[in-house]
Amino acid sequence: MSLVDLVDLGGPDRLVIAPQDIRTADPTMAADIYAGYFAFAGKMVNAHGVSPFEVAPPSPAWAANLAGFGWLRHLRAADTALARANGRVLVEDWIDTRGRPSNAIDWEPRVIARRLLSWLSQSPLILEGADRQFYSRFMKNISRQATILQRRMNEGPGGETRLLVLIALSEFSLCADGVSSLQTRMSRLLDEELGRQILGDGGHIARNPQTIIDLLLDLLPLRQSYAARGVSAPPQLLNAIDRMMPMLRLFRHGDGSIALFNGMGPTAPHDLATILAYDDARSAPLANAPYSGYQRLETGPAVLILDAGAPPPAEYSSRAHAGCLSFEFSFETQRLIVNCGGPNESNADMRDIARSTAAHSTVTMADTSSCQYAKAAGLKRLQEGQIVSGPRKITVNRQSAEDCIAIEASHDGYDRQFGVIHNRSLFLSIDGERLEGEDTILDSGRKVSNALLARYAIRFHLHPSVRAQLREDRQSVDLFTPSGQIWTFESEGYEIDIEESIFFAGSHGVGRTEQIVIHASRRDEGPINWSLVKASAD
Repeated sequence: MSLVDLVDLGGPDRLVIAPQDIRTADPTMAADIYAGYFAFAGKMVNAHGVSPFEVAPPSPAWAANLAGFGWLRHLRAADTALARANGRVLVEDWIDTRGRPSNAIDWEPRVIARRLLSWLSQSPLILEGADRQFYSRFMKNISRQATILQRRMNEGPGGETRLLVLIALSEFSLCADGVSSLQTRMSRLLDEELGRQILGDGGHIARNPQTIIDLLLDLLPLRQSYAARGVSAPPQLLNAIDRMMPMLRLFRHGDGSIALFNGMGPTAPHDLATILAYDDARSAPLANAPYSGYQRLETGPAVLILDAGAPPPAEYSSRAHAGCLSFEFSFETQRLIVNCGGPNESNADMRDIARSTAAHSTVTMADTSSCQYAKAAGLKRLQEGQIVSGPRKITVNRQSAEDCIAIEASHDGYDRQFGVIHNRSLFLSIDGERLEGEDTILDSGRKVSNALLARYAIRFHLHPSVRAQLREDRQSVDLFTPSGQIWTFESEGYEIDIEESIFFAGSHGVGRTEQIVIHASRRDEGPINWSLVKASAD
């Protein structure tokens, strides 16, 4: 990336607009914050009457959340004089104790950007009733933060961080008076970066549905800020929002939750509802997303979502999963087959497990993943966890008939290790009550020692609300849902096992669930056929 010429901010002395923070706020949390309780990333800290910025943080994630000030929205939602005074005191505490650039997490680009966005959107809370001295200190500090962000841009923050930094600087340029030169430059750079990161079908280059949600929560207020200032928004900003809405709907199940691919964890229903309320066109879900690598099959009340994409570029891959050709299936408001999902910040130590192929409803060869991750000693910290190899050649063929929608896909993620290609065919009936599948391990022609001896497993992770009962023949399983639906999973000629699984995306944290597993050997050759059929109502 080319160096960015720094813009002299000239010390703007006032803010002219305050962007709307559309993230969900909980006014009841204001009392906890006033009492000195700060809960972030699964950790609760009692400040015991001192500034929270002087307390030893229990984790880096907790420290980043505290320094990002997103929690100010809860104080503003309380709409009391006490909450406003508390917010201003806490901001002043940070300026006093952490307000000068340092190597602390407070001054990492992502944290600065998040804090700048929070302070701008919550400036009415912070500045109402403030004296001239505090107003001046506040303005000098946010100007300093914007200047530091410009410098950090030239130090190479890439991936999603670079886009967040540009969003924050663009917002600052619209809110602060007299920085039109910064506004012009940031609009151009933002336009370029959105064109780079938002793909033609509206997906994000990292392939994580949560990234789309997070970006829309920032981009929608930014669009409003351009309109409020009477400034033309960058074309890519408007185009990106329009494309991302139907892409977000592609991932949505009948219960409103978002499918668990490439780092997606629990769905925040209020944030999702807020975003979709901005979709004036009420766009239909995208069915075919070839740039992002996802497919949606929807018939009747049934929804099937398939990951048919290659891993993202390395700098965007640190959260990506090895789940190629995995799928999720739901009927009405019941999710039946899922992936394990991404753990939240409080369970970050489980992230490697969640990223493995075995944590997805697809084929796993010899207990290995279809992607390999950078873990070698000596790698820079920013490279750790990035995908260094994985599926590259992926084929997708989608067809519709009178009685079903069919899709056939394959990937070569196991070619280098085992000399095989995984081919998966799915057939979803028009009424949505019958799903048939065929998984085949094909010889790629690559000569690999012991490839024929490698065993593999076809896994179907069940949603925690589904109860599974294996029949005596061990070739069929009855699935029972809380709403009274009964489904039967069957395989043809292969025994089925019910094994334990982990669900990382529960609203209350990590939980236990089960998975249907078909074990097979490369020596068996031929396809493995299976079906999932809804029982007829009595």
